[in-house]
Amino acid sequence: MNASGAPDVLPQPPPPPPAAEGVPPGVSAGERYGPAPAAAPPWHGTQPPDPRTGGATGYALGGVDVPPARRAQAPRPEDRTEEVPQPAPAPVPARAPATDDAAPQPRPEVHHLGDRAPTYAAEPGPLPPADPAALGALVPDTVLEGARYGGYTLRAASLRGDSARYRGETRRDFLLTARFGTGDDALVLVALAGGDRAAPGAAEAAAELCRTVAAAVGRSQGRLADDIRAGRRDALRSGLQRLTDRGYGRLRARAAELGLAEEEYTAGLRGLLLPVDPECRTRVSFGAGAGGLFRLRSGQWQDLEPAGTVPPPAADTAGPADTAGEPGGVFRFRASVAGPGDVLLLCSGGLAEPMREEAALQAELAARWSAPEPPGLAAFLADIQLRLKGYADDRTAAAVWEV
Repeated sequence: MNASGAPDVLPQPPPPPPAAEGVPPGVSAGERYGPAPAAAPPWHGTQPPDPRTGGATGYALGGVDVPPARRAQAPRPEDRTEEVPQPAPAPVPARAPATDDAAPQPRPEVHHLGDRAPTYAAEPGPLPPADPAALGALVPDTVLEGARYGGYTLRAASLRGDSARYRGETRRDFLLTARFGTGDDALVLVALAGGDRAAPGAAEAAAELCRTVAAAVGRSQGRLADDIRAGRRDALRSGLQRLTDRGYGRLRARAAELGLAEEEYTAGLRGLLLPVDPECRTRVSFGAGAGGLFRLRSGQWQDLEPAGTVPPPAADTAGPADTAGEPGGVFRFRASVAGPGDVLLLCSGGLAEPMREEAALQAELAARWSAPEPPGLAAFLADIQLRLKGYADDRTAAAVWEV
């Protein structure tokens, strides 16, 4: 008691702060302490199949002899887990079908046209033999290329034929794509060549011819671009014919060095010049020997180089002229103005032949390539290797979709 007679009141400690939600007693609120994760429910579904048991994905397809898989023993009664009834899940509201353009598209498949399957398999077999001292000369089974500029989209591919794949032979077609120059003055060149598969030097001749012609185009890029924009068709034809003749002259000289006949070291050539300038819609094609040029317009294919004929000059073309480039060959030249929605197809003889002879191939490609957007690289490759009975040569093609 104090002097006034009132009882002494001792000061009391302040009450402890309320415990934070989810924090056990004795743990400060500053410590993050989450609840322990729930134990995973027991698995009651079927177990994945053992790959050693064969089937579509088993080892049996590879012809590998493996011991049979041991089946799992049934669980003992005391080890079994009782199933606990679970509450029914809450209903999920239905969603509208997705309309996103980025939705995955079906994977392209390699089909064949016609009622009979081709003789050879669709996929490559043995690899061609390799020389350890000349590995730089190896030729891949397939080459795929693409580009897009303001007025057009380019797709190009070269692939080994079914016969060469089956026999383990190298691809004899050759594809070269290049851009020369910068800005709107640049030119895109596609050069492709195909040789006779029975000729021993066909692959080397096709590659040498494309590279020789491409180098000459690259050196003359400025003048060619000016002539294309100005519409000087006569100058273009004479210039491109001259460099084509020089390319075939190189092949004849090389054949003599190798001791081969001229027809054993040659190839059919096709070239396509595409200005980068979006205001210029002139497309120039040229070449000699086997190959073809087709145009898809309004859903119909037009053969711009009918086999065995020399088409007369038209309003948008300059006619062909004889050339000494290849025995019995004709120099082909065409300078045309592209229209909106056109598809221009340049190809080697391995694809030009079925395009001229098989209506089913024309109809299928017309249906696939009439879509609003050009195909992607993988889809284009699947389109080019649509197979038909009786056509097993290499195929090389370049297609241009116009805006």
